[in-house]
Amino acid sequence: MLPFTKVEGLGNDFVVVDLRGERASSKAAAAVQDPETVRRVCDRHFGVGADGVLAILPGQQGDARMRVLNADGSEAEMCGNGIRCVAKLLYETDPALRKPVLTIDTGAGLLACEMNARDGRVESVTVEMGRPRFTRDEIPLAPGGEARVLREPIEADGRIFRFTAVSMGNPHAVIAVHSVDRAPVGVLGPKLERHPSFPRGVNVGFMQRESDRRIRLRVFERGAGETLACGTGAAAAVAVGRLWGELADEVDVSLPGGVLKVIWHGPGSALWQTGAVSAVYEGRIEL
Repeated sequence: MLPFTKVEGLGNDFVVVDLRGERASSKAAAAVQDPETVRRVCDRHFGVGADGVLAILPGQQGDARMRVLNADGSEAEMCGNGIRCVAKLLYETDPALRKPVLTIDTGAGLLACEMNARDGRVESVTVEMGRPRFTRDEIPLAPGGEARVLREPIEADGRIFRFTAVSMGNPHAVIAVHSVDRAPVGVLGPKLERHPSFPRGVNVGFMQRESDRRIRLRVFERGAGETLACGTGAAAAVAVGRLWGELADEVDVSLPGGVLKVIWHGPGSALWQTGAVSAVYEGRIEL
């Protein structure tokens, strides 16, 4: 039996397991990170139900390390909502880590999390999401074409769409739409997720601009499908919108699960993101 906490950030929900200390070497720690077990745990009918499993491991450079396992058992480099969930649990459950800023190792590098807490409870977390990367090699994309992928055509479902690619530690393709409500997320998302243009797969964001300071967004996440919110997807959309010259440096991103605030001052600078996070319940997984 392995203790876990169900945590969500704007409806993007996770099973979080703390595998530091004595738990790190246990058989249960290894089992819960196995792809088949992850799929079973995340199943919303026969398991706990979640968009993914977040494993908290001993930090290599920071206060802890986060491993992101998608609902299909695959591994992601980074998760914006997930890192806020991990930071909240570390702050609230580990007295040694009750400090204003936590640093967490991720597949996208070492990231800082500023804790917005009241009476010992974290209400929101501001995360340094790193520097957006726009070159084909950094995303990565299949060889060929311009180094920077800006409104490049791609064929899917018998139609031509134009996307801009960016990496927020994980790959994203952002497509401008007139209405996110009518966007073909469920049809186009799965077709682009594993398109040959993206050797490691891709998260697909459908962005509707309402003003230079507000956008609406739906994201089909690699390995999870459409989620209520995607932190790296929100960051990617703002970075792309800024690249297009259509967004200000502070933007509210409205997702189905709520609003994320994103700040990016442009190329060469880190992108910051703030959003709410809450713990739902605690339990034990029988593996």
